[in-house]
Amino acid sequence: MNLEEITLKVAALASETAVFVKQAASEFKKDNIEYKGLNDLVSYVDKETEERLVKGLSEIIPEAGFIAEEGSGQKFTNQAYAWVIDPVDGTTNYIHGLPVFAISIALMHKKKVVAGVVHEVNRNESFYAWKDGGAYLNGEQIKVSEVAELKDALLATGFPYYDFELMENYLRILKELMQKSHGLRRMGAASVDLVYTACGRFEGFFEYNLKPWDVAAGTLIVQEAGGFVSDFGGGKDFIFGRELIAACGVFPELKEVIQRNWTKLQMAEFIL
Repeated sequence: MNLEEITLKVAALASETAVFVKQAASEFKKDNIEYKGLNDLVSYVDKETEERLVKGLSEIIPEAGFIAEEGSGQKFTNQAYAWVIDPVDGTTNYIHGLPVFAISIALMHKKKVVAGVVHEVNRNESFYAWKDGGAYLNGEQIKVSEVAELKDALLATGFPYYDFELMENYLRILKELMQKSHGLRRMGAASVDLVYTACGRFEGFFEYNLKPWDVAAGTLIVQEAGGFVSDFGGGKDFIFGRELIAACGVFPELKEVIQRNWTKLQMAEFIL
């Protein structure tokens, strides 16, 4: 299977689908939403976008399964290949008219990500990577920032939609990092945080309570851009483990701050 060819086809599909997403934003009405939780929202645009992506991706690899946020397509069971889709990462931004949201698509082979595409809709930026092929932005190869010390880093994070009992530990992390870096930003779309880390706009990103469709594509893009990715414990369970650190050379310092404030007991309870 030619991963470069597949990745470029997926990038083209995401770019084409982004036209619909952007046009729909100009006609969107806030009363046309559903609530999966108090601050976990879904719109008809999410569903329509996912259906379009599933149709297009099924033509690229007909035998592949799907892990999709809104539940479209055949569920991933024992297929060798599976697509992991977030049709609109940053739905809350989208609903409120904030122009930061993206289409995120990853291809997994035997539960390992081998290709990833993140298309940031409003900036018309197509980030993509395939295994051992490098990472790209609109056709130009990208690399993570060369910043090596936390004191010179601009970081990104996100806030969880549930498990708020862990928030005090998270706030301790934020407090320390605010005093040891150039600052923290919260974009509201994990896939965007990750690709911004991949191209050097951020030096690092961390968050907990993430889903596979939030991070599958972006983590590969970071790694192919020369960055480091792990769960909060420093392990490799960052796709399905719900917690993530991604960074350039500041990774060891960033991980140390997070681990010191996020105890092993709390991590075990969270993962379970």
